[in-house]
Amino acid sequence: MRISDFASLSAADLYRILKLRCDVFVVEQHCPYPELDGRDTEPGTLHLWLDAPDGSVAAYLRVLTDGAGFRIGRVVTAPSARGRGLAGSLLSSALSSVGASADVVLDAQTVATGLYERYGFVVDGPAFDDDGIEHVPMRLSRSSAPA
Repeated sequence: MRISDFASLSAADLYRILKLRCDVFVVEQHCPYPELDGRDTEPGTLHLWLDAPDGSVAAYLRVLTDGAGFRIGRVVTAPSARGRGLAGSLLSSALSSVGASADVVLDAQTVATGLYERYGFVVDGPAFDDDGIEHVPMRLSRSSAPA
């Protein structure tokens, strides 16, 4: 497990992370959108990832400061690494890294809501289309988090 703020990311690590994100979100999911949204560099943003044996990034997510809480986003697993619980490992580490006092929100692809529900997230609004993929807002209210 690797965790870094933007300033501490090496150029090579940043490149590997962005390659995975583009390979999955833009190419595999056919979503031509501005993947580089400017939020990776914000103060307080954490980047969490797991390396694959071949030196690529197997799985990644980022945590943003979001008002009085946090926002998890860009959760992605390389096709060759799927089905091994890597996203769950990253999610556990992300939740530990932000502490237990603030709410955490995310926008989940509807096919992935089960993953987030296992960590106490609940759907917090209507489904919406994001670049042709259905998502739902989800929230982990720390007062209702699993023990």
